[in-house]
Amino acid sequence: MRIAALPLVLFSLFSATALAQSLTVEEARVRAVPPGSPTTAAFMALTNPGETDLALVGGSSPLAGSLELHNHVMVDGVMQMRQVETIPVPAGETVRLAPGGWHLMLFELARIPVEGESVELTLTLDNGETLTVEAPVERVQPMEMQDDGEHAGH
Repeated sequence: MRIAALPLVLFSLFSATALAQSLTVEEARVRAVPPGSPTTAAFMALTNPGETDLALVGGSSPLAGSLELHNHVMVDGVMQMRQVETIPVPAGETVRLAPGGWHLMLFELARIPVEGESVELTLTLDNGETLTVEAPVERVQPMEMQDDGEHAGH
């Protein structure tokens, strides 16, 4: 009887550990774009309540043929958008994906997202976990600033 219960106990411990490492996603939104636009962007706040650093390493959406992680960086006084492999989310911290900083780019749109609807986004973490969120489509200003006055991701 004790041996039969061992797998259940181990599974429960593993599940609790996996849940403790999960990110929370808040303020998710997808940028409304004009008709004919082949791309849009998604923004959100990722909070890591755990004690282990995590990273966003990819994602997908039924709206897009591909989804990439991006950041804006200053190069010779000019802001440039660059694709990145990961977006780090340190333990105990919140990372904001916002215009002018870290963000998700959605390419090869199946249709133009309409303001007021929601778009499904599936986020992939470096620990193998996936998170699915519904992000409303909203008008987003090109260079929103964080509360501290700094660009997100800098």
